[in-house]
Amino acid sequence: MPLTDSFSTIILLRFIQGFAIAGVPAAALAYLSEEIDQQSMGFATALYISCNALGGTIGRLMMGYVTEYFSWKMAFVSLAIMGCIVMVIVWWMLPKSKNFSVQQRTIQQDLQGFWFHLKNPQLLMLFGLGVILQLSFTGVWSFIPYYLTAPPFLLSLQSISFIFLAYGLGIIGSPIANALAGKVGLHTIRTFGVCLLTVGILFTLSKSLFIIVIGLCLACLGFFTAHALTSLLVSRLALYQKGSASSLYLVAYYLGVASGSTILSPVWSLFQWHGIVIITAFLPITYLFILNSLQKQQKRDVLKK
Repeated sequence: MPLTDSFSTIILLRFIQGFAIAGVPAAALAYLSEEIDQQSMGFATALYISCNALGGTIGRLMMGYVTEYFSWKMAFVSLAIMGCIVMVIVWWMLPKSKNFSVQQRTIQQDLQGFWFHLKNPQLLMLFGLGVILQLSFTGVWSFIPYYLTAPPFLLSLQSISFIFLAYGLGIIGSPIANALAGKVGLHTIRTFGVCLLTVGILFTLSKSLFIIVIGLCLACLGFFTAHALTSLLVSRLALYQKGSASSLYLVAYYLGVASGSTILSPVWSLFQWHGIVIITAFLPITYLFILNSLQKQQKRDVLKK
C-alpha cells in the first residue's frame, strides 16, 4: 500500500488484506479449542481477545507517533515489518497440533453446517449482538479522532494516539469477565458489560477531555467484556461444527467493523459527534433488551410445553 498513490488500488489491497486476516482469528480459536483443556478454554479465549486489545493499543499508539514524525507510508512499512517478525515467532514457537484431525467433509457439507447454525434462533441473535457491539465500538473509535482534532480540543495526531491506551482496560477486562461469569453468571456479566459500554460512550459528550478519556476507558472495558462472553457463549451453544459457528460469529464481528466506519459516515456528516454518540450508545443496550426479552419468552414457551 505505501508503494501506490492510487486510492482504488489501496482499497483493493485492503480488501485482500481483510480477506486474509479474517482467517487468522478463526484458525487461532479453532487451535485453542482443540489443544487447550476444556476447563481452561474460557480463560484461553478471554486471554486471546485481551491480546487483540493489546495489539490495538500498540498499533495505534506507535503508528500515531510514526505518522506524526515521518509519514503514513512509513507507518505502514513499520506495520509490515512487525507483521513479518510476529509471523516468524509464531511459526517457530507455537507447538504443533496434537489433537487436530483432518475432516473429510465436502464444501456442500460445510455450507450445510453454516445453514444449520443460521437456523438456530439463539445463535442467530448472538451473531446479531456481535454486529451491534462491534458497530458501536468501531463507530466511536473511527470518529473520535475527528472530534478531538476539531475545536475546542484541537489535539494533534500524536496526542490522540495516547487515548488508545484506553484499550488497556480491554486487556484486563476479558479475563476478569470470564472469572466473574463463572461466579455471578455469564448473562449477568455480559449485560453489565453492555451497560458499561453505553455509559462510557455517553461520557464522551462532556467538554472535559479528562471525562472523555474516562468514558473511552469504560467503553473499552464494557465492550471487551461483552464481546469475550458472547464469543464464549457461541462456542457453548454450537452443538455441531463448532468451528463453523465461531467463523459465523467472526463474520458478524467484521460486518460490525465495516458498518461502524461506513454506515455511520452520513451520521457524522449530518449530526457530528452527538449523532454518533446517540446511535452507538443506545443501539447495543436496546438490542440486548430485545435479546433478553426473546430468551425469556423462549424459556416460558419451553416450560409450557
